[in-house]
Amino acid sequence: MDMSINRILLPLDFPRSKSSVADQAVYLARRFQAEIILLHVVSPWSHLLHQSEQGSEAQEQSVWADALQQAQRNLDRAHQPEPDGVALRRLLRKGDPAREILRAAHDEQADLILLSARHHGAFYRFLLGSVTAKVLHDSDLPVWTDTRVPVESAREFAIRNVLCAIDLSAHSPDTVSRAAQLAARFDARLTLTHVTAGVETYGPGGAYVIPEWKEALVSAAANEIAKLQQDVGTKADVIIESGHLHTSLNLAAERSKADVLVIGRLGAGGHLGQSGSGYALIRDSTIPVLSL
Repeated sequence: MDMSINRILLPLDFPRSKSSVADQAVYLARRFQAEIILLHVVSPWSHLLHQSEQGSEAQEQSVWADALQQAQRNLDRAHQPEPDGVALRRLLRKGDPAREILRAAHDEQADLILLSARHHGAFYRFLLGSVTAKVLHDSDLPVWTDTRVPVESAREFAIRNVLCAIDLSAHSPDTVSRAAQLAARFDARLTLTHVTAGVETYGPGGAYVIPEWKEALVSAAANEIAKLQQDVGTKADVIIESGHLHTSLNLAAERSKADVLVIGRLGAGGHLGQSGSGYALIRDSTIPVLSL
């Protein structure tokens, strides 16, 4: 599948519309010459936050009207001055945030959704986390998610190293192919990583690794990855880890100096898998995650 991006949907949350994911959207838009659609959804939650108590229908409509007007003002001021060389369009909707994000992505024919699940305050972290999880669960589009705790850095975000996680399922060839296209677009180094099952056993004195077991698992995975690369036509570096998935992926990201982690759809459950466990993988990542 082609990794072209023409329209990027960037949902905004007010009053905190500035985030690292917005900078990443601009970076991607410049490289792909894509349009960014800034979306804000006025939700029942924000509506209720403006009400101290239940009022009449007329009062309720007035509160909604005020909320929409304020949201439009915030949206008009967002990302001003506009970044050079990037086309921006603004879109205001009202309703359930996750549902409206998905509808807007469909209506606007977006190629990529960018989300941030970070926010100060436990209440907003809960709301944004649930929206991100819902979009990831239901979207059939690629979703870029940045859930990192902000770290001061001397250099701006750039894609120099791409890490692609593969589970060696039927989806892996497509995931690797698209990750390779992304890396080529940015002239970045591509690294493939696979995490095998844990190789620890427990006995007196705690846990220890059975070397023969680990060697067999790693060797089998290396052979499968070599065949996959031959079929896809890539010559990427390979990191094979064993044990806890989230910890192993973060270790691989550190070893490869990755700027973005690319993952494929997790079977029939889409971006999150049938159990929804994929959200924890994305949430715990130390780098942005592109879920294809």
